[in-house]
Amino acid sequence: MTDTTRRAVIFGAGGAGLAVALSACGASDGDTTASADQDGQSQAAQGGGELAKTSDIPEGGGKVFKDQDVVVTQPAAGEFKAFSATCTHQGCPVGSVSNNEIVCPCHGSRFSAKDGSVTNGPAARPLAEKKITVSGDSITLA
Repeated sequence: MTDTTRRAVIFGAGGAGLAVALSACGASDGDTTASADQDGQSQAAQGGGELAKTSDIPEGGGKVFKDQDVVVTQPAAGEFKAFSATCTHQGCPVGSVSNNEIVCPCHGSRFSAKDGSVTNGPAARPLAEKKITVSGDSITLA
């Protein structure tokens, strides 16, 4: 009977430790969700200072801003778009923009620089569009 009691205590302690670890992970995920707005943008990625100059974004290309989780593209002269810089396949950051495609280096997914739609898998969902404001030669997150 003593062995059963020891096992129960050890099992209970291990279970309690697991519960604490899982709840800690859950709290972290909850914190991230709580700090996101309805569009899924984190507070750090929301509007603020200038993101780039229009001259920094090449026509048919774009630029990835990792700290803000945004990629800004210029699919046609004077037309600027912005999307999440997180690939919808497995959450890797996208790496570059060329030939009007946003490229994820992890598994080769490609997205349209015009609307964020998938042009080549394995990603199945488009990149979320982000709102930007272009004023003069300045691009800011809206």
